[in-house]
Amino acid sequence: MSSITLALLIFGVCYLVIMTERIHKTIVALFGAALMIGLGVVSQDEAFYSHEFGVDYNVVFLLIGMMVIINIIRETGLFEVLAIWAAQRADAKPFRLLVLLALLTAGLSAMLDNVTTVLLMAPVTLAITKRLELNPIAFLVTEALASNIGGTATLVGDPPNIMIASKAELGYLDFLMVLGPIVVVLMAVFLAGLWVIFGRKMTVAPHLRTAVLALSSQEAVSDRPFLHRCLWLLGIVNVGFCVHSLIHLEPATIALLGASLFMLIGHARRKPEDAEELSYLTDVEWKTIFFFIGLFILVGGLVKVGVIRYLADQLVAVTRGNLAGSTMAVLWGSAFLSAAVDNIPYVAAMNPLIVDLARSLHPEISDYATLVHQPDIIPLWWALALGACLGGNGTIIGASANVVIVDIARKAGYRITFWQFFKYGFPVMVGSIALSAIYLWIVFLR
Repeated sequence: MSSITLALLIFGVCYLVIMTERIHKTIVALFGAALMIGLGVVSQDEAFYSHEFGVDYNVVFLLIGMMVIINIIRETGLFEVLAIWAAQRADAKPFRLLVLLALLTAGLSAMLDNVTTVLLMAPVTLAITKRLELNPIAFLVTEALASNIGGTATLVGDPPNIMIASKAELGYLDFLMVLGPIVVVLMAVFLAGLWVIFGRKMTVAPHLRTAVLALSSQEAVSDRPFLHRCLWLLGIVNVGFCVHSLIHLEPATIALLGASLFMLIGHARRKPEDAEELSYLTDVEWKTIFFFIGLFILVGGLVKVGVIRYLADQLVAVTRGNLAGSTMAVLWGSAFLSAAVDNIPYVAAMNPLIVDLARSLHPEISDYATLVHQPDIIPLWWALALGACLGGNGTIIGASANVVIVDIARKAGYRITFWQFFKYGFPVMVGSIALSAIYLWIVFLR
């Protein structure tokens, strides 16, 4: 059996089992990763140390660092304060609350990144829906989708954008000016869709609404100095995320530094008998972490044998020389592939293909920046960004934020199935890509 067939077989079977949800997705991903290594599709060194084929430790340690930070912030009562504020701003009306949380999630995802944002927003959502006795699943799924839409708008909002910006030599303002307008449109349409689906169905008992409106946020905070220290430190971490390229530190490093400082200030306020207890670490969602490790190795096997490269090459080659065709192929193909596999290795495969296409179309241009900014190449970069980022909404494993939200919900006692997420996420993905296609046509292709 060829390595290509073997890699496709392992990945395909694992994907189908994850869809059926008969076995926990973490077990499936780790078993599939072990098969990829044990059967020689990827070597152990490639799986653990290769930037191209192995585990993306930037994502893994960003998740671990932020989960530790969230676990410590939870002790301050900040999430309860934010939940009360959000509920009172929405007049404790469920749909208004849903819209407010979606807008907050999208905005924060544009400033930070979608994984960090859902880690911050999910505890707030669980706190307020518990007080209003609402099922949080619709709120959590909405936040996952909004985080992927909002994260599309900026260079730092989603990892694929960072990779594209580096290869295409595009800046923060380039992303904001080009992708910002379409993201605003997408959010408006998304919220209108939420009204059609949930607007008339969400209700809350009058006595619960009255009780929430009467709450005082000050009562949720037991240690105000500790809260202030955490807020200052969280602000520093978020500034670090925004300027990470200027200070030459990866977001994962900033998250780990922040988590270490949070643990120090959290440890200092503990009683001597509790000093040895490291609940900040034991409460990390390790199932999520190991799912990502397994998934990275599974996708790395497809990258190693050339499957991802082949698919990406076909997207570009099938319409080579036809700008409109190439742009639409990259947009739609990127969306569907990113829904099925992680978008980071896919974008890593697509980036050099677009550069190769630019060189074949413009052999007379030697300056790299001029080459990748040609009028018949620039639309491809934006199509790749939109497709890769928005495609993550298609399935439960299409984006890191989706996986994180699902596991937070599970820990709180709410199960979001593959098909339950697909029912909402896939139509949102298709609608978003359709609107993006119209936008690219109007701005670059007509």
